[in-house]
Amino acid sequence: MPLRLIFMGTPDFSVPTLLELVAHGHDIAAVYTRAPKPGGRRGLQLQPTPVEEAARKLGIPVLTPKTPKTPEALAEFRAFEADAAVVVAYGMILPQAILDAPRLGCYNLHASLLPRWRGAAPINRAIMAGDAESGVMVMKMDVGLDTGDVAMVERIAISDSMTAQDLHDRLSRLGADLMVRAMAALERGGLQLKKQSEDGVTYAAKIEKAEARIDWTKPARAVLRHIHGLSPFPGAWAELGDARVKILRCELANGSGEPGAVLDDLLTVACGDGAIRIIELQREGKARMQAADFLRGVPLKSGSKFT
Repeated sequence: MPLRLIFMGTPDFSVPTLLELVAHGHDIAAVYTRAPKPGGRRGLQLQPTPVEEAARKLGIPVLTPKTPKTPEALAEFRAFEADAAVVVAYGMILPQAILDAPRLGCYNLHASLLPRWRGAAPINRAIMAGDAESGVMVMKMDVGLDTGDVAMVERIAISDSMTAQDLHDRLSRLGADLMVRAMAALERGGLQLKKQSEDGVTYAAKIEKAEARIDWTKPARAVLRHIHGLSPFPGAWAELGDARVKILRCELANGSGEPGAVLDDLLTVACGDGAIRIIELQREGKARMQAADFLRGVPLKSGSKFT
């Protein structure tokens, strides 16, 4: 018999899981998401979250409480009489009373191989740290920061060509399938839980804008992973002359020179050890573009250097 679920999520990463749960016949009693924020061209229109847009198309009730910690929010949550709650990048800390409300508990989809990269930015941090793999995990939630017992996991290799957007998209689809399988096991009474190891705990702190400037004195692979880990947002950047340029995609290349120096007319740039070749970039206030298109509009002089 399908489960009666509450779904809690906010960004586009969460949407495939919601859609897959519906497609597999689960009864989504309500969707919780963050409140709409001002946006649009002039910043005046309220923009619903991707999860709210998907839920409304499906005809599912949407709730956007400012906090789930009030007695009123708890009473409303309990009134849905859900078997379980599924949480995917909701963006709010859930109190114990909420976690205890569904009869089978609350289950979170997290985009890392826990206990590595608990916290806000696991996809970015895994790439920036040079990790060889990432993955998604379903865990039964407790009040700690991503400390709950783990039910299921899927792994994926991280290649040097993979940006944060690439990994985000693959984990989003993989996670949707994993959560559907977890809910099927929960429905059968066969979902097995395993405590997280206390070894290897790391925290994926929120990305700060100050981290985005490229340090060309680092080895080429570290520069590449920094660039890809911040692509497309907030975007790793450097200055070329008096212009700020975001570099969105690159590859390892042969060459050496003073860090930041442009080595050829293919946008090969020297690092502290080795070099990278820029594939895609974005000038401030402009659309993203391929390196070849950039060079047609901005021919580089001899001795050009990124700083």
